[in-house]
Amino acid sequence: MVTTTDFRNGMALLTGAVNIITTAGPAGQAGFTASAVCSVTDQPPTLLVCVNRSAYSHGLLLANRKLCVNVLGSHQQHLSALFADRNVSMEQRFGGTPWSILHTGSPALDGALANFDGEVVHTHEVGTHTVFYAELRQVRLAEAPHSGLAYFDRCYHPVERPH
Repeated sequence: MVTTTDFRNGMALLTGAVNIITTAGPAGQAGFTASAVCSVTDQPPTLLVCVNRSAYSHGLLLANRKLCVNVLGSHQQHLSALFADRNVSMEQRFGGTPWSILHTGSPALDGALANFDGEVVHTHEVGTHTVFYAELRQVRLAEAPHSGLAYFDRCYHPVERPH
């Protein structure tokens, strides 16, 4: 039997990109930090995001059925902590940071390495989480090259672009 502690300790060694997931719509606006993001297929362009059902943002994401995955660069590490802090309101999370609106209306972080804007086309529940599958409607890439931001062994690490 695999213990929760062993699973979490092992997963801490699986390097992941750091993202802020946003949604906006009739249910409201929300955003949170996530590393559980993965491409599914490029025909049609689809990715998945895993969200704990106990998270505040879960219900809004489920109701709005749209999201934007904002891939953080190393210069945006502070935003990861801000959007992960449960004691910070949504207004405080979004305030003071420049955002744009792409196809779905979900906030797209200006200066992110990439913004993947999509509509939720499928969901399914696994354990404590819901897996959201989003078909992409728009992708915006950063104009200026930045280093990436990875999370490994419970710490942030910059990832430099090759020259």
